[in-house]
Amino acid sequence: MLSGLFKDASWGAKLLVSIFIILISLVIFSVIGLLVAIPIFNIDISNLAAVMNPGNPENTAFMKYFQSITSIGIFVFPPFLIAYVLSKEPLSFLSFKNSSAIQIYILTIVLTVFSLPLINVLAEWNAKLSLPESLSGLELFMKESEANAEKITKLFLQAGNIYVLSLNIIVIALIPAIGEELLFRGVFQNLFSGWTRNKHLGIWLAAILFSAIHIQFYGFVPRLFLGALFGYLLMWSGNIRLPILAHFVNNAFAVIAYYLMDKSVIETSPDDIGTGATALPQVALSLFLLISSLYIIYKSGKETEKKRITRLYFS
Repeated sequence: MLSGLFKDASWGAKLLVSIFIILISLVIFSVIGLLVAIPIFNIDISNLAAVMNPGNPENTAFMKYFQSITSIGIFVFPPFLIAYVLSKEPLSFLSFKNSSAIQIYILTIVLTVFSLPLINVLAEWNAKLSLPESLSGLELFMKESEANAEKITKLFLQAGNIYVLSLNIIVIALIPAIGEELLFRGVFQNLFSGWTRNKHLGIWLAAILFSAIHIQFYGFVPRLFLGALFGYLLMWSGNIRLPILAHFVNNAFAVIAYYLMDKSVIETSPDDIGTGATALPQVALSLFLLISSLYIIYKSGKETEKKRITRLYFS
C-alpha cells in the first residue's frame, strides 16, 4: 500500500520524508533498545545518566550495545523504508540490483588499503588547521570534543581476546559500513543527484553531510575524501555493495591494526603510514594506485552498463 507513495513528490518533499523517517526510527529503536537493556545490563533507571556516561570503562559493553542499536535505528533500517515509500523498486533505488565481477570486489579492497597514505596525509594537514583568534573559544571546544571522541574510540577498540575483537569488527566496522553507505550513498546521494540534476554534485553533497554528521572538525577533510571515494564507487559501478565493502575494509583495518598493536604484534600505527620523512613517495604511490583502480572500476562499470542496455534492447 505504501510502496512508492512519494515517488512523484518533489525532491524537497522526498528529503523531508527521509529525515522524518530517520528521526522517528531513531526514537523508536532507542526506546526499545533501552527497555531491552534494562534487564540484560541490570540498569537502574534512576541512575541512567551514570550508565550513559561513555567515559566510564565499566559502561563499555552497554555503550557498544546501545551504539549498535542506535546505528541500526539511524542508518540500517530507515534506508529500506525510505526506498520503499519513494520507489516502486526499493532495491533498485538503493542500487542493489546491479552486480560486479569478483575482480572488482578484490580491486575495491586493494584501493581502500592503498588509499591509506593519502588519507593520513589529509588527516595530518586537517589537524594543523586553526581558526581565527576571534573563534578561539570555538576552536578550544572542538579540540576538547575531538579528544573526548578519541578517548571513547580507544575505549571501544580495546579487545582482550579474539571474541571481543570479532564483536568490535561488527560494532565498529560492519554495522557502520552497511548503514552509513545505505543512508548516505543509497539515499542521500540519490536524492541530492536528482535534486541538483548533477551526479558529481550529489556525490560531494552527500560526502559533506557524511563527514559533518560525525562532528569531528579535525577529521573532516579525510572523511570528506572517503565519502567522495565511496560515492564514485557507487556512481561508476551502480552497485552499493562496493562502497559498503570499501567502508568495511577501511574500518576493519583500523580495528584489527589496533588489536595487533595492543598485542605487540606490530609496532607501526596505520595512522602513521604516509606521514613523516617517507610521506612523499608513499602518498605518490597511493595516489597512482587509487587513480588506476578507480579507472578500472569506471571502465568495468561502463562495460557492464553497455551489456545491460544491449540485452535490454537487442535480446
